Amino acid sequence: MSQPQQTAVRNGLLKALSQDDLDRLQPHLEPIKVELKQTLIAPNQPIKQLFFPDSGYASLATEAPEGSKAGAGIVGREGLIGASPVLLGVDRTPHHIFIQSPGEMLAIDMVALCAAVDQSPSLRKLLLRYIQVLFVEAVQAAFVNATYQSEVRLARWLLMCHDRVDGDEVVMTHEFVSLMLGVQRSSATLAVQALEGYRLIKARRGRLTILDRKALEETAGAGYGLPEAEYARLIEGA
Repeated sequence: MSQPQQTAVRNGLLKALSQDDLDRLQPHLEPIKVELKQTLIAPNQPIKQLFFPDSGYASLATEAPEGSKAGAGIVGREGLIGASPVLLGVDRTPHHIFIQSPGEMLAIDMVALCAAVDQSPSLRKLLLRYIQVLFVEAVQAAFVNATYQSEVRLARWLLMCHDRVDGDEVVMTHEFVSLMLGVQRSSATLAVQALEGYRLIKARRGRLTILDRKALEETAGAGYGLPEAEYARLIEGA
């Protein structure tokens, strides 16, 4: 695959870069295709590459010692997979980052990215602003999980996924809903059925179709929108 051109870049962070910073990264960007459930970053292992999604998105999950898992976030074409640990000066994460929606990404060697960040204050500033967005999203997730019922939390996750795809169809098995909401599969199924009953979504094997985005936003209420507004302010408005 050829090197990406400025006009063809879809990743929000890369689009927000100055031309000098994009030119600094571009020789190190490797276009790759990623498949469903593919591991991009394994827990507690040295991070060798980071990834700018162009299409598709990855999920970040945390796992307890007894084996239970819960979703902690997603990263799509707005961001950079692996950003937080590397930019904060560590080489690994306890979280598992894997592909939930297949697509294409631009991989970059960790050493090359860190060298570029050291050379460019403007690149460092933009990527640290992105870390702030991730922090806001993590706090928002904690607030939503502590405050709202499963169907509201599901509405939030679906909106986040919908933001990161073209069209209205989202790759979403009941197993993944259970993981993302941190609930039993039976509770995940009930949440999906509730939103279907309101005619906000249509579920079929492995996929959910968004039927009424506006109503889904109303269902999510204050659970959705704060990290998205912070991204618009810090990244798109940079």
